[in-house]
This record gives sequence, C-alpha cells and structure tokens, in this order.
Amino acid sequence: MAGDVQKLSGGCQCGAVRYKVTGEVGHPHLCHCRMCQKASGNFFLPLIGAAKKDFEWTRGEPAWFHSSKPVRRGFCGTCGTPLAFDTVGDDHIAFTHGSLDDVAAVTPVEQSGVEGRVPFYGHLFELSETRSNRDDLPGGIADISTTNNQHPDHDTDQWEVRGA
Repeated sequence: MAGDVQKLSGGCQCGAVRYKVTGEVGHPHLCHCRMCQKASGNFFLPLIGAAKKDFEWTRGEPAWFHSSKPVRRGFCGTCGTPLAFDTVGDDHIAFTHGSLDDVAAVTPVEQSGVEGRVPFYGHLFELSETRSNRDDLPGGIADISTTNNQHPDHDTDQWEVRGA
C-alpha cells in the first residue's frame, strides 16, 4: 500500500539490471499519457515512487533516454525492459510496477494522464479470457518453459544473462 515501508526488489526480464527499495513507496499509479504509452509499448505505464535514498540499483545500471528535457527513462540496455522514470534533480524516482518481483505487493491508487487513455480501456474486462498455451508452437507452452531465459522473480547472487 502507498506510504508503507516496503522491502521490494525487482529488475528487468533478462536479469542484467536489478534494484531494491528499502523505504516508503508512494503514489502507485497508472499513467495514460502518450509518452508513457510509447515508453512502455502499452496502453498505460504503471509507476511507483520512492525516495532516491531508499532506491538502489543492485546489479548493473539502466541505460537512459531523455524523453523530455526534465525527464529521463531508464531501461535495460540488453533486453529493453522499462525500469524507471526520473525527473532530473528530483529526490524521488519512479520505477515500473511490472518490474517488481512481487507485482501484487503494491496496489495502484490513481490513474493519471487520462487525456491519453485509449477509448476501449473501460471495456478490457469484457474481453474473452484464455490461459497461456501457445498451441501455435510445435512444443507448445512446454517448449517455452524448458527454454525460458527470464530472470526468476527474486534476487540471485549471480545470474548469467541468457538469450541476449
């Protein structure tokens, strides 16, 4: 929950960049602005704030892109996972909600940038649902499971980036 002291960790898909948060998190929200849509390649970008003093890159460093003069966005230079939103000179940083090891540990409290929200957003939960299966592949979901290069959802002392 926002304002609670958390011990959170997360990182990119390939494991080259990891972080931890050891203080309060705040303002978990979904940003619908066009810049966040482009940065995430999605309809919105879920972000969570933390004081920079409570946020640490624990493995590797993100690559940075200035999406505007005051804002830079951090991402893994190997796999491309969006990781951070940093207002230059601010004492807080926002990190991507989906990069947390435990995505359910923090619940969003607001939607911002709603002028950019896609018109069909309110109907997403009306769509039919299926579980992951990948029947379109010769080995199906089992082939993905046995060849998975994704970093596990927890800290590891060492990790060899695979699939790069």
